[in-house]
Amino acid sequence: MADIAKLAGVSTATVSRALNRSMLVNSETRERVEEIARSLNYTMTAPARRRGARPLKTIAVLVPTEAHSRRDVSDPFFLTMLGSIADALTERGFDMLLSRVDAEHLDHAVDLYDGKHAAGLICVGQWRREEPLAVLTARSIPLVVWGAHLRRQSYCVVGCDNVAGGELATGHLLDGGAAAVVFLGDTSVPEVANRFEGYRNAHAQRGLKVRPDLVVPVPFVADSAHRAVVDLMARRVQFDAVFACSDLLALSAVQALREAKRAVPEDVAVVGYDDIDLAAHCHPALSTIRQPIATGGRALVESLLAILEGQKVRSTVLRTELVVRDSSRRLPGLQPATGTDGR
Repeated sequence: MADIAKLAGVSTATVSRALNRSMLVNSETRERVEEIARSLNYTMTAPARRRGARPLKTIAVLVPTEAHSRRDVSDPFFLTMLGSIADALTERGFDMLLSRVDAEHLDHAVDLYDGKHAAGLICVGQWRREEPLAVLTARSIPLVVWGAHLRRQSYCVVGCDNVAGGELATGHLLDGGAAAVVFLGDTSVPEVANRFEGYRNAHAQRGLKVRPDLVVPVPFVADSAHRAVVDLMARRVQFDAVFACSDLLALSAVQALREAKRAVPEDVAVVGYDDIDLAAHCHPALSTIRQPIATGGRALVESLLAILEGQKVRSTVLRTELVVRDSSRRLPGLQPATGTDGR
């Protein structure tokens, strides 16, 4: 079967489906596989036929989690993404199997496929290691990942231009008069590393240097941003703007600033990332980088189903957009924030 897959330019899973006359494989691919099989005098064994006899109509959606970060599936970003994926799968006649997996052992998700629980996998995030994902694709398991586009990536990715998003957010703050922009995010996560690259690019494009004391590594957990901002002010680090790598982090930063009697945006301008629904309805309304999350969910589904049909699928890069709201509309003559007493 592996030989047939290589000659046909498809996965072994597609070969199995084609030889079982699965409707998931288009007629052109099925005929090509059958012709190659006949030329090699290939015959499927009875167990193999039983394994592929009934096409699965379930897709497993993996949400990687880490014990120490405590990021929950109830995060508005995840809920929006999962809702979009579920809608797209339902429209195509598929069910969704939601599974939380250890971010350090994403390769364990192979059990969902080998155990015939799912026809393919959608992973919402790469986290810190892409090797487990490469292991899945090396086994010809149908897989699409929401995340960053990296060099020599062996799996299909749907994601946004995070570098451009970082440039848009940081450039907006700098051009609005900010002199010291705090970066809140864990750069060991590929998407965040790309946003930080954009943060650096925006400074370099304006002939500015990045201050190391303004780069604060925090996980995607709201209270981590609150603690980080409180710590910066307690150490009297001067800053007049914050770029947070998610809207929840940004909202938590705003709360910390308001508790310290620092006005947003008059004293400190704030920009988030994602454009969750809450961003437009908080006070002040949050400026943010809009990711087309709903579009991304549908693109993940379309890409995976195309792979199941035996098609070769390229990664997709979606555009980001700066949404300016009250949290970054600056007034002239502002002074950088320092201590919690405002001095």
